[in-house]
Amino acid sequence: QVQLVESGGGLVQVGGSLRLSCAASGGTFSNYAMGWFRQAPGKEREFVAAVSRTGGSTNYPDSVKGRFTISRDDAKNTVYLQMNTLKPEDTAVYYCAASRFPIASTAVQMYPYWGQGTQVTVSS
Repeated sequence: QVQLVESGGGLVQVGGSLRLSCAASGGTFSNYAMGWFRQAPGKEREFVAAVSRTGGSTNYPDSVKGRFTISRDDAKNTVYLQMNTLKPEDTAVYYCAASRFPIASTAVQMYPYWGQGTQVTVSS
């Protein structure tokens, strides 16, 4: 069973950038598609980005498309989320997740493995 640990969150000003990392252990990283989700206080967890098992396909919602980029480095067992042009509405706890299905799925229920989350706060 894979374990996931996120890092890289913090406080940033509007328009700034952050790069989140998610380190995986306990499984064969290349067997998993990977996703990032976020949850703001009082809101449901929402999809942010996903990359397929091979890295050949990515998926984003319109709210972050063009600003966020997901990538994976199988040699380092790590998936990244580069976030640019951050907005106050990007403030949330960001979670990394792993799926045994090969595709870059947007659905929370496709991801049985989750990290503990990292806080991102965008100040105006």
